[in-house]
Amino acid sequence: MDLQLLVICLLTAGINLIGTLAYGARIAGVRTRRIAISFALFNILVLVSRMSNSFLGPFLAKRIELRLGDGGGEALLGDFRLVLLSASVAVFVGILLVPTAQRLFASAISYFQQHRSTTRMLLHTATPAGMRTIRNAVAMPSSGQLQALGRERGVGWGVLLANCLAQALLTVGVLASLYAGYLNPEYRVTASQLSAVINGLATILLFALIDPQLSVMTDDVIEGRVSEPLFRRTIVWISFSRLAGTILAQVLFVPSAMAIAWVANFV
Repeated sequence: MDLQLLVICLLTAGINLIGTLAYGARIAGVRTRRIAISFALFNILVLVSRMSNSFLGPFLAKRIELRLGDGGGEALLGDFRLVLLSASVAVFVGILLVPTAQRLFASAISYFQQHRSTTRMLLHTATPAGMRTIRNAVAMPSSGQLQALGRERGVGWGVLLANCLAQALLTVGVLASLYAGYLNPEYRVTASQLSAVINGLATILLFALIDPQLSVMTDDVIEGRVSEPLFRRTIVWISFSRLAGTILAQVLFVPSAMAIAWVANFV
């Protein structure tokens, strides 16, 4: 693995790690009863993740140009497989760090409630007190939490499957569109622009089916109709469906690229 591919894999891993840890903000909001602030922090992380994803496209496009320039286009498939693998690894690590993330978000919510400044809150993390808070927040899932996953999930399989599909599309969208440009170089630019259509459909699926479910459940927890342990299990199951989505992306990658390459001929 050369330096350029390593940077791409690390960027992909960072995007997916942030997206997975963002779920911890919802748990922290329920624990602190500061739902609006927790959603604001959740949206900040999602925004950072989506913005980072926009930087990924140029890096991958440059990778394709260099491969084509030195006659190594056949190796692109292996490169993209590694990028997708880095996404899956990052989501798995993020699931393990959800307990840590929820503690950090709870501390961030408490700090923001006092000082009302996002900049000050971010700068606080670099202080000795901030580093001590981070160190004390580190925790791994307990055996009891893992055993509890066999109990009620809080959401149906349909929601989990929809989230899995949406995450697979988000993971594969940019990669498949760029690889389609390699498969159909005559319409390379057209193929690359089709990633916006795929990501748009996946985003609509997330906001139309997944977010309303979690939002209603959050209200139910606040009103006492749903227990906090059940809500935490739901978040973990949603996280696992995200992991399944990144694995599914490996299966969808080549068919998606071929489909995009074909569609590019008729746009």
